[in-house]
Amino acid sequence: MPPWELKNEIVKEPDPPAADRNGKSPIRRPRRLETSLYALAALIALLGLSDSIYLTVHHLTGQDVDCLASGGCETVLTSAYAAVGKIPLAVFGAVAYFSAFSLATLSGFGRRWTRRLLLWLVGGMLGVTCWLIYLQAFVLHAFCDFCLLSAALTTTLSAIVLIIRFLGRPNR
Repeated sequence: MPPWELKNEIVKEPDPPAADRNGKSPIRRPRRLETSLYALAALIALLGLSDSIYLTVHHLTGQDVDCLASGGCETVLTSAYAAVGKIPLAVFGAVAYFSAFSLATLSGFGRRWTRRLLLWLVGGMLGVTCWLIYLQAFVLHAFCDFCLLSAALTTTLSAIVLIIRFLGRPNR
């Protein structure tokens, strides 16, 4: 018997996933384009996570944030809108971006149940982003470079998730 046909008794191979009523696996293999878009979404979420962590650390340590394009970072980041109680708003951003990274990664590996969660999460993130841009423009009259970066990343993430959503729909 050739060695590739021998069964290894020490290492147990996992059972294949249980099939549903139709005999199909519950893990759907996404198309290559979808997988690439989920990977891109995960990468963008990681960039947003690093931006949020940077802002959180600077908020908690009391350090000034150096703006490159605008001079309103301190106005925005020290305003009453920069925290919910004593928790910096960037902490919520970090949690949202980490969740988006996790859901995009799981979706890229074919977990169907994470796709709808990712869509709802990114939709909520976009809503909060629009509200924060409104506050910067019309209430504070100042802009923060890192907040605008986060807004751009969230908008890009939203576009990617919508593209994936419409790719998955059958043609009518």
